[in-house]
Amino acid sequence: MRFQKAEFPCGNTRREWIWEMGAGFAGLALGSLLNSDGFFGSKLLAADGHSTPLSPKPSHFPTKVKSVIFLLMNGGPSQVDTFDPKPALEKYAGQPLPQDKQFINSGGRAVGLLTPSVRKFEPGGQSGLPISDFFPNIRKHADKLAVVRSCFTDTHAHGSALVQMNTGKPIIGRPSLGSWAVYGLGSENQNMPGYVVMLDKRGGPIGGQPNWSSGFMPATYQGTLFRPVGNPILDLAGPSYLDTKSQREQLDLLAQLNDEHLSTRPGASELLARSASYELAYRMQSEAPEAVDLAMESASTLQAYGVDREPTAEFGRNCLIARRLVERGVRFVQLYSGGGHLEETWDAHESVEKNHGRHASETDQPIAVLLEDLEQRGLLESTLVVWGGEFGRMPFSEGTGKPGRNHNPYGFSMWLAGAGVQGGIAYGATDEFGFAAVENRVHVHDLHATILHLMGIDHTLLTYFHQGRNERLTDVYGNVIQGILA
Repeated sequence: MRFQKAEFPCGNTRREWIWEMGAGFAGLALGSLLNSDGFFGSKLLAADGHSTPLSPKPSHFPTKVKSVIFLLMNGGPSQVDTFDPKPALEKYAGQPLPQDKQFINSGGRAVGLLTPSVRKFEPGGQSGLPISDFFPNIRKHADKLAVVRSCFTDTHAHGSALVQMNTGKPIIGRPSLGSWAVYGLGSENQNMPGYVVMLDKRGGPIGGQPNWSSGFMPATYQGTLFRPVGNPILDLAGPSYLDTKSQREQLDLLAQLNDEHLSTRPGASELLARSASYELAYRMQSEAPEAVDLAMESASTLQAYGVDREPTAEFGRNCLIARRLVERGVRFVQLYSGGGHLEETWDAHESVEKNHGRHASETDQPIAVLLEDLEQRGLLESTLVVWGGEFGRMPFSEGTGKPGRNHNPYGFSMWLAGAGVQGGIAYGATDEFGFAAVENRVHVHDLHATILHLMGIDHTLLTYFHQGRNERLTDVYGNVIQGILA
């Protein structure tokens, strides 16, 4: 006996109709139980015909922060050579790390002798916050910085540590911090991506796309890559034979067909995300080119950021674009310094002076001018700036008589500046050698919880239901760093 495909009034096949009937009876009971628990009121948003996944959403509590700029120093800058001065390294220079600290995992690399900072530290601003000579321009803004000296993470491998700094865990497949921010708050500008990532022209970070992925969330929330040279967005313009009116008509027809398909398949998040991306790309054609057009900036602004000369040209350009993006309501912008591997990043195995001298000279002035520019335009009152790498570096040399340092996940420094943050302070501490965090220790989960808090989000309430449980960026951990809040 042969059965022919039958269509039912609902538009489904016989097989789909039987499946939905079976699931429907159980769904009635489940729906009643969930409703009595208040699930629908707290977890779901009704479709109003106008909302998109990137539509602005209310925060959990009032906040000044509207945007975040995350300056990620790919490779792991050395805390004892930048923001965490350790006089004991001078005193005990040339000696081995004390026995009670020799539990380290060196990653198979040589463990050398205690080595002082290669650059001098000087106090900055009225606060006197000490910052090394690698960053003389950032030092001028010391009173804006909350330096967290007690950060630690769970891995000393670049790939997994970068993924953890971005997603909370050292495994791929989870949404990044920027994705969580846009998922929770949407974006102020519906004609631009809510989450933008700008890489170093020398290459992307180890691990690549999972560092700005939306993981198990819809693709709408993943980071949009802007290229570091040339046209920042590839294939944004439509074909020459297709005018704006025709393109609009095509998208309207596609939306109509997708709506018909979705009417019988509620909850098809992948199709919703794809439809939203088509609309966003269409709207970006008019606004995105203007947002990255630095010809609209004055010569003095370009000169201040160092766009007109090396070695600051690339990172200065990206910092200026970041300012223009948050000025236009982009929620989360991430800039990478250092690309590829080893000395092309902040991975100073051979020589801290040579490596950090190179990368600091590329970034010091642009970052300092970014802070100044944001402040002068009133944007620092609504923008949070975060600086740091995936881990720090050891207080000893990598082998005897060698000027490089190995990876250190046990204690390192990051800083925050801008809306909601106290300036001119150092929070937490490493031991006397700068080896491990010992006072007010700050895990990556704590850092993420604090960034979300500054954005008006309770990290324990920002969840996404996946594979039978409510997932969150900070998993079941994370405490807001109260000591740095304004």
